[in-house]
Parts: sequence; structure tokens; C-alpha cells
Amino acid sequence: MVLQSVKNCLWLPCVLRTPKACFWSTAGGGLIIQSVSNDVYQNLAVEDWIHDHMDLEKQQVLFLWRNSPAVVVGRHQNPWQECNLRLLRQKNIKLARRRSGGGTVYHDLGNINLTFFTTRKKYERMENLKLVVKALKALRPQLDVHVTDRYDILLDRQYKISGTAAKLGRTSAYHHCTLLCNADKFVLSSVLKSPFKGLKSNATPSVPALVKNLFEEVPSLTSEMLLDAIAKEYAMQHQIDHHITLINPADEILLPGISDKTKELQTWEWVYGKTPKFSISTCLNMVYKDSVLDVKVNMDVKHGRIEVCNIDLPEQWLPPGLYSELVKSLTGSKFCPNEITALVTTLLRVCPQDDELHSRWSLLCENMIRLM
Repeated sequence: MVLQSVKNCLWLPCVLRTPKACFWSTAGGGLIIQSVSNDVYQNLAVEDWIHDHMDLEKQQVLFLWRNSPAVVVGRHQNPWQECNLRLLRQKNIKLARRRSGGGTVYHDLGNINLTFFTTRKKYERMENLKLVVKALKALRPQLDVHVTDRYDILLDRQYKISGTAAKLGRTSAYHHCTLLCNADKFVLSSVLKSPFKGLKSNATPSVPALVKNLFEEVPSLTSEMLLDAIAKEYAMQHQIDHHITLINPADEILLPGISDKTKELQTWEWVYGKTPKFSISTCLNMVYKDSVLDVKVNMDVKHGRIEVCNIDLPEQWLPPGLYSELVKSLTGSKFCPNEITALVTTLLRVCPQDDELHSRWSLLCENMIRLM
């Protein structure tokens, strides 16, 4: 494969024959690009940029990308419902929300991501997935891979190796899919398991599936071989040169406005605040002085913020004034541990100087924060 790099829109004449031209203004047909970044927010921003700025009537695009460990939820999903947020924080795994629908996925460098850009009229994800299957079979004809009616790719008729999602704009569209090559399945299964109980939501739920890495079936494959085979098949079907053009998603000259798109995708308001309204009805089992206290908690959360909060505490557990202040302060706050930790720490400073009261307060707050 010929890999051509791009910097500041200056292209090698032997590749595109249009020096100083940016890729979105080149001759029609198709284009294959690959990100040099492994940052999930930057790569999702590239998808947004191509969808918003390129004339896909003139030129269809295949975008190849891989990410460092990240969990990506669909546009209409609830991250508290879909993954173990506490474990993500412990492992320093990024959480992102994409603009397409579909379910939650885990990404790492053992996972390939493919995005097919077309006009809305030419959007056809079944054909895209058949292209991927054809590329896989060109590499290893003995592979038993096929596309399902749900637009998944299965290995050996039972193991999911590719999931799919899409965004349909007014005139443009894209379909993206994953390809499990050599992902860490232990981390995958751990982070995609929510510990939450008592959460009610109308958010789109993910559909669990058995998964398997391609490299478990064929250890001689590499990610580079797969990328090459998919690019080759795409080039053949679109009758274009078999080139992959490397792009830097941080290049503002190549992609004007890309940094703003990247920043937006990282904001709390986008990742958490776009969660559909949900409610929590759970019971905290708090161990205090050799006894277990059951504390019922009911909350409504809208735009990621606590809208209604009720905590059913035993009598005399907290002074009434302090309890009222806690509920009042929680209402309107972000449903996240950092903000609640800061809030309860501030309230603790105005508590009466009483060691037992402080230990009760700390126990309650620790349990509340675990919910998040």
C-alpha cells in the first residue's frame, strides 16, 4: 500500500496530481483517508467535519481510524445505563458520545473503525458491510463471515466482530462500523457492564452479543493487512487509485474549525448533558456501627442534572436543617461525583463540630457518590 501524508493542504503531485489542493476539492470518484491520531474526540470530530463540509455528491469518502481505549455511546443513550463509569475513571478510559444512533462500543488499538460517507441518496450500509466481508475473504477465503439483517458482521455464525451505526443528514450521510481484530475482551466486557440498579430511562439500550476477535481465528492477520485489504476493495469498487491519505485531525489549515468540533465533543454538556431524561429508584445499604441501614433514594435527572431528589433517611440521622440543605443543594447539580464531592465538602464545613455527625454525613455522601 502507498501511504501518502498531508500537511497544510500541500499534496504530492504524484498522488492527487493537484498540488496545493485540499482533498475535498479534488476530482470526483472516491477518497480513502486515515487518521494519524488515536484520540477518540479528534476522530469523531473528523466525521463531523467531513459530513458538514465536503461535497459528497462529487466525492465519496472512506475514513479509517483507530482509538486509544475509549467507550463510545450512541447519540440517544444513557452512559450510566450502558457502562461502568467508575471503572472508566479508575482505568483512565475516555467516554465519548457520537452523533450517530446505535449502541455502546468499546474501542482500543485492537479495533478498527471504518466510516463510509455518501450523499443521503447513495447511502447503503448493507453494501458497505458486504465490501468489508469481501475484503476479509480476499485475505483469508476460509473465514466464515457474513452480514446479518441487523447489519452486524458475524464470525462462525455466532460471534459478533462488527457493529454498525449511522447518521442521516438532509443531503449527506455516513455509516460507520467497527471491526474487532485484537481488542482487550476482558476490559471490553468489564467496562460495558453497568452496576446501576433501579434506573428507568427511555434511552436506546444496547443489545448484548457474543464477541470474538478476528485474530483469535486467524493469528497471522494484522490490523495493517485488514486496513490495506478494505482500502483495496473500496478502491476497486469506486474505480480509484489504491492510496490511503494520512490526515492529522488537529490540522486547522486542512480542516478549518476542527478544533472547535473536537472541544465540543469533550464537554460535559455533550457527553453527559445530552442523556435523555431518566429516574433512579434505589436503596443504599449503608453499614454503620455493626448494623445495616437501608436508605431509599429517588431522583429524576434531566440534561445530566438532578431535577428532583428524595432521600429517605432514618429519623435523627441528620439534623433536619442539614438534611434540607443537602437536598436543596443536590437539586440542580450535575449528576457526577466531582460536583457532588465539592458540594458535600462545602456543606460539611457548616456542620456542627460533632464527630459522630461527621462520620454519618461522610458515609451518606460516599454512598451517594457511588451512584454516579
